[in-house]
Amino acid sequence: MDFLSGLNPQQREAVAHVEGPLLILAGAGSGKTRVITHRIAHLIDSERVYGPSILAVTFTNKASGEMRDRVLKLLNHLPASAGPMVATFHSFCVRLLRRDGATLGDLRRNFTTSFHIYDDDDQLALLKQIYKKLGLDDKFMQHRAALSRISHAKNQKQTPADFYKMSADPKASKLAVVFEHYQQGLEAANALDFDDLLLEAVRLLRYDTEVRQLWNRRLQFLMIDEYQDTNRSQYELMRLLSEAHSNVAVVGDEDQSIYGWRGADIRNILDFEKDYPGAKVIRLEQNYRSTKAILEAASRVVENNKARKGKMLWTDGADGDPICYLEAADGEQEALFIADTIEKIIRKESDTRVAILYRTNSQSRQIEEALRRYMRKYVVVGGFSFYQRAEVKDALSYVKFMMNPRDNIAMLRILNVPARGIGKTTSEQLEKIAAERGETLWEAIDTAEKEHLLGGRAEAALAAFHRLIEELRDAMTQQGPDETIKQILDRTGYRKMLETDSTPESESKLGNLDELVSAAADAAERGDTLQDFLDSAALVADSDDIEEAAQVSLLTMHNAKGLEFPYVFIAGMEEGLFPHSRSRDNDDQLEEERRLCYVGMTRAMKRLYLSSARMRRKYGGSPPEPCQPSRFLEEVPRSLMEDLSPQRQPAGSIDLYGERASVREVARRNTYTGKTYNSLDHISQFFADRGVRPPAMAPQPAAPKPAGEPVSRAVVTPQPKPAQGQFAMRPPAAPVKPALKKGGVRAGMTIVHPKYGRGTVLRKEGEGEDAKLTVSFPGHGLKKLIAKFAGLTADD
Repeated sequence: MDFLSGLNPQQREAVAHVEGPLLILAGAGSGKTRVITHRIAHLIDSERVYGPSILAVTFTNKASGEMRDRVLKLLNHLPASAGPMVATFHSFCVRLLRRDGATLGDLRRNFTTSFHIYDDDDQLALLKQIYKKLGLDDKFMQHRAALSRISHAKNQKQTPADFYKMSADPKASKLAVVFEHYQQGLEAANALDFDDLLLEAVRLLRYDTEVRQLWNRRLQFLMIDEYQDTNRSQYELMRLLSEAHSNVAVVGDEDQSIYGWRGADIRNILDFEKDYPGAKVIRLEQNYRSTKAILEAASRVVENNKARKGKMLWTDGADGDPICYLEAADGEQEALFIADTIEKIIRKESDTRVAILYRTNSQSRQIEEALRRYMRKYVVVGGFSFYQRAEVKDALSYVKFMMNPRDNIAMLRILNVPARGIGKTTSEQLEKIAAERGETLWEAIDTAEKEHLLGGRAEAALAAFHRLIEELRDAMTQQGPDETIKQILDRTGYRKMLETDSTPESESKLGNLDELVSAAADAAERGDTLQDFLDSAALVADSDDIEEAAQVSLLTMHNAKGLEFPYVFIAGMEEGLFPHSRSRDNDDQLEEERRLCYVGMTRAMKRLYLSSARMRRKYGGSPPEPCQPSRFLEEVPRSLMEDLSPQRQPAGSIDLYGERASVREVARRNTYTGKTYNSLDHISQFFADRGVRPPAMAPQPAAPKPAGEPVSRAVVTPQPKPAQGQFAMRPPAAPVKPALKKGGVRAGMTIVHPKYGRGTVLRKEGEGEDAKLTVSFPGHGLKKLIAKFAGLTADD
């Protein structure tokens, strides 16, 4: 097969390149995945390169799986054993450490190749344990903030001692102590976190010359995708693996480097030619995704950055519609504009997909509320991934603990789940025994039993737990992953616990556990061991769970990278929000925010919508504050934009936002804000000021007299009865409002609803009794009603 056919000249040049370093600058939508897969296939089929000697590395399991499948399909379904090694950085490091990492035990306490991987929840549980031990709480520092600081230090190759030396204040010094205990906790459990996987793989290759040379002989060609997102550890790993040759091809786009906050170093791609003198540089600039208008707008924004190698995207596609822009009065109106526009889009194209992108997750609330008003289904990307759900974590914690009894975090999670009479007091006593004796919690159970250190009931419960785990461990050696998990769920009583609770939540959890067993069965069919299955579960990223087929998706711009949608909305284009306030005084961070804007804009295939608000509530319950439009909006040429802001709408169109503002103004005018009268004297004064005789009123209770003073009876002067023909003053009867004729409503009319009160009709669809009305009710928002069922009355 000719793997060069059907490619543009630059793509062909990149695919045909064989020997020496290669930098492929691939702009958004330029077909980089096609280039990578065709190059691998070309090396194997045309250049007769041994498949497993090619390592292709990317960042997500989903991307690596798709890349592997596409290569095998190009090669007529070549057996996987003869194909290339396609992996994420973390999964490759796991493979390296498990296969050849034994000598790392010389450098890291308790390390063996059967180590466990601690995910976010495990790290959090360990940190909480350390806080408790050191007498700290989250007032010192939020747990996740502390983990973020520790991760950043690791990415900078800092040890706890280094971190302590660089501490500039007591809080940082205390965090260094937390860091030290955190690292000790990982080592005691023979566990690695995600940062450690990279750091220890690099340390192994530096330390063990034989292992390094072995992998240099094994890997003849390296290909690295998304090179702009690599950190220094990933960069060093690549350098160490390619020491004996320079057949390194990296693919990336400096204009899409958006992960500096988690350690990505843009210098890796900017300095590639310095690191590899004589490197071939190929620019992929032809875009196959977006219209000319979208590409030009995005390019004009990102060209304001200084840290870039430079390229200009172009397309043979259509000019496309202009970029739509709306400046809404506030965040609510912005959200309603987005929801309303999506309804119009889907009404015309029922099978299309729409994405709503924002800078921070907190922006999704108002957008979600607006979509719900339109009864529009949507998905929010960034929720719990499957392997982070509590019931799945519980089951896997049993497996992890059975495989590694030194894992205190896994044991604490399952010790009393399901409930087996081992309460908080018992677990705390067990932790105290372990700390005093220098033992693991598992060893502390033996100690407590032998020395009778706990009460009879507690010891009996712990002994039963001990027997259960030992029996499950014995059975595990003779079973596959799926059978092991099934037996855990049955023998521990976990499944029964959920089955006896007939709530929908428990049924959902049972479904998730069945899916976990199915996943383990699939792993067994692939020949994976239980350890392989645990590794795979631990390395699943949130981005692997993105449901691209969803019709309406809400996600941050960071999560949108690598995706594409026919229609894209970018909300919150305001200074302090996007670009984020943190970038205000930092040029590097501001450039990264601009790259993030470029990424968001280039997700759009057919049409792009940008929006901002003049007022937005920024901090909890604080009042709305004025907002300034984002500087990025000013960088888009006016000729490429269509302004949809309310004041510029053409005559005759429905001004949804103007109508809402009008309703609010009517409500404001009709709300009495003057002096109130809440005593008999004040009420009398009210009528006296108007020359009207006050009505008959009940006597006012006398004020209590001071002690010792005589109490006199209140004297009430009888009021004369009204003469014949006169009426006593009384509240006027509520006027009877005329009922509306069914369907006799018009747009712009003010009506009264029995539940929502006064509202303004914004839109009428159809005629007669079945007419559908869109009505704005102050305090209740937009409501869609059927005329004959609404019970509306006229507002006079």
